[in-house]
Amino acid sequence: MRVYELMIIFDSDVDDSGIQQMLNRVGDMVTAGKGKVATTDRWGRRRFAYEINHKLEGYYVVLEIVTEAENLDDIERFLRIADQVVRHKNMRLPEHEATRRGLLGKQAS
Repeated sequence: MRVYELMIIFDSDVDDSGIQQMLNRVGDMVTAGKGKVATTDRWGRRRFAYEINHKLEGYYVVLEIVTEAENLDDIERFLRIADQVVRHKNMRLPEHEATRRGLLGKQAS
């Protein structure tokens, strides 16, 4: 298993129910790929460092995902075409960091 950190920045015009629907959809896609969303950290509304798509702020959410990475391309594609998503970034956590956070347990060496 591998651990990924996925940051999603939603458009500031999207309401809480719209954000939750998108997060549920991403969670369903992860589960379909034999993975799980370990944590969901909602950072809330934050100002951008620069204007993006004529917007000055967005709603930030960070997900920690434990998966075999079978369908990460599908998730990336889904987030790329979603109108509610301004930006997203997916990165793999090093094994020592994932173990430190308690996401891998004893299986990492």
